[in-house]
Amino acid sequence: MKSGALICAVTATILYGAGAFAQDSQKQDPQNTVTEGPAAPQNPNPPADTTAAMAGTWEFSNADHDKICRFTFRADPAAGGYRLDIDRNCASLFPATKEVSGWTIDAFGTLGLLDARGTAVIEMTEAEAGIFDGFQPGEGRYILQSAAAAPVRSVDEMLGDWGVARGTGKPICVLTLTNTSTGADNLSLKVKPGCDPFVARFGPISWHIDQGELVLVSARGQTWRFAENDANSWLRVPESADPVLLVRQERSPAADTR
Repeated sequence: MKSGALICAVTATILYGAGAFAQDSQKQDPQNTVTEGPAAPQNPNPPADTTAAMAGTWEFSNADHDKICRFTFRADPAAGGYRLDIDRNCASLFPATKEVSGWTIDAFGTLGLLDARGTAVIEMTEAEAGIFDGFQPGEGRYILQSAAAAPVRSVDEMLGDWGVARGTGKPICVLTLTNTSTGADNLSLKVKPGCDPFVARFGPISWHIDQGELVLVSARGQTWRFAENDANSWLRVPESADPVLLVRQERSPAADTR
């Protein structure tokens, strides 16, 4: 009996000690306790050098390059990243861009085009320096190119008749772009009879291509600049509430020899 009582006493002591140890383990010194909380949010904004590299005008197009509009990336803060200005014609060409007003790039180099709430509407990956590639169901493949990477139209591609139109109206003036040099980098153009006073007052006499933009030059040295809108039209920039377009007319074969 004494042996049995001894065994019970030893067992009770061991169990009591284990319980006390467990309680002591839970009563740690608050100063030595590490409290786990939510992870610190990552900085959604890209590094300064990335922001500087993106700042400026980029060309947004489809894979066939027959639908084109312009994005202007800015360093001004916006929800979820930075501000992005897009041409008014973008939404008609690419409906998914209707709500786009900001941008950001994550740690993996994915470019997010954001809405006003900072939510990514379109995501694109960098295919090579200065070129991003993306896909949207229903709209197909997108290509975003920096001004330096975007293809530039040649003089030969631009020769011929172009109508000046306001908004979506009919041409109010027709200009013939020729390849006859007028000095420096300028080439001559001809204004056809019946030109609207809006264009006649400007008085264009020459043209050239500068950094991918078509530039009309007046006799007084004033300029109108146009960015490619699609394969057959160019939009005057900066865009205004009353857009001015150059629209390709039937090409004049004689234009190449003038």
